[in-house]
Amino acid sequence: MEGLMSFQANSVHALSRRQSSVLVPTFSRKISNTRVSVQPIGMVRNSKSFNSVVASVQPIEASAVTPFDNTLPSKEVLDVWNNANAVCFDVDSTVCIDEGIDEFAEFCGAGKAVAQWTARAMNGSVPFEEALAARLSLINPSLSQLQDFLKRPPRLSPGIDLLVKKLKDNNKDVYLVSGGFRQMINPVASILGIPLENIFANQILFGSNGEYAGFDKNEPTSRRGGKATAVQQIRKAHGYKSLVMIGDGATDLEARMPGGADLFICYGGIQLRESVAAKADWLVFNFKDLINSLV
Repeated sequence: MEGLMSFQANSVHALSRRQSSVLVPTFSRKISNTRVSVQPIGMVRNSKSFNSVVASVQPIEASAVTPFDNTLPSKEVLDVWNNANAVCFDVDSTVCIDEGIDEFAEFCGAGKAVAQWTARAMNGSVPFEEALAARLSLINPSLSQLQDFLKRPPRLSPGIDLLVKKLKDNNKDVYLVSGGFRQMINPVASILGIPLENIFANQILFGSNGEYAGFDKNEPTSRRGGKATAVQQIRKAHGYKSLVMIGDGATDLEARMPGGADLFICYGGIQLRESVAAKADWLVFNFKDLINSLV
């Protein structure tokens, strides 16, 4: 696309336990039915790198919201989970505690209107591509705004770093499949040690003067059913015999289909979308459950 360019965030390396941590005030914030307190987990010494923060979440209790019968996995579900060759994660409200586009919209002064569109998209009440175009039009971001926004540290869900490490130790490939934006997800992948080529996400486009110029419509995740398409592509390209999708939204649930994900695990630790949770093969509120079930 002539005259257009896409901005890609610089990679950051995974944090080392030996590196010094930075003390910042702890704060709390209410997200849906979840209490989240955010604390730093450290900073790489390179001044151009991102801080990463991890949230300590008090999980939503299933019994306090509505009775679910899928919080205890069956033997068949556990077998698929343990034998999967690859695991695909949603990013917003799963790997990270935020909905990235909502946070970016708030940063750009369009938070409330965009959040309403996000809720409708995640609940499946409007086509994803319609919601994506509407939200970006409301934000109308410039390249400089995106660069300033990316100076903020990614906020990781509690336990996600340990889960990803455990999966990799068990020789399972890990992917990030998101309706969010590659520019915001690259730093998250780098912190978790996930190869950048294992990201399937959207791309914001900018003109030669840094003005907003739309998004890359060739990305499968830019349209309805896009995550399912991406997961199918991943599985076919690598010949995986078994693959699992983990997320919180309707677009994640769609990935469970022939040739796609064999298993959908709904993570309700940040956002509990009841219509999605009820259809999941396994509903979890804490990543520790997934870690402890790996043998």
